[in-house]
Amino acid sequence: MWSASDDWLLIIDPQRIFAAPESPWGSPMFPAIVDPVRRLAEGFRGRVIITRWVAPRPAVGSWSAYLKAWPFADVPHDDRLFDVVEELADLDARTLSAPTFGKWGSDLMAITGPTPRLVVTGVATDCCVVSTALAAADAGATLTVVSDACAGSTPENHQKALDVMSLYPPQITIATTADVLG
Repeated sequence: MWSASDDWLLIIDPQRIFAAPESPWGSPMFPAIVDPVRRLAEGFRGRVIITRWVAPRPAVGSWSAYLKAWPFADVPHDDRLFDVVEELADLDARTLSAPTFGKWGSDLMAITGPTPRLVVTGVATDCCVVSTALAAADAGATLTVVSDACAGSTPENHQKALDVMSLYPPQITIATTADVLG
């Protein structure tokens, strides 16, 4: 069992926009991570954070072009697309919304402190997870990315992102749910 009582479980963007099969951004891997994420959340009671990606308002710079390329995602923050999936919406967790791929920043640090130990799960491994992990490690956080509790845009892209993050030990390590829960 994971023993550090000051570690945080970070569940990155478990939202309809990234999970629904009909969404252009829906991960085919998402259904497989629901059970591992739920089991991890039980082990981190009181220390769970769920993040949500929301469209930037206003969309400036490269975000303007990005949302023009993906107009389906250019919706208000309260649109159902941005809802946490029903399978995880009942978790006892703090929720943090951000209009960025990477969720590491002052809002997250206000909850975890500036150099926390984070156990990271979520979607998409090859976008929001890797963006968060690299920025957090660069700032001094220590991360364990749970490979079977992350979903990539494709299995191949998932593995590529894990391969990149595995280049950053000891700041980032890759583990499985079984490794974390013991």
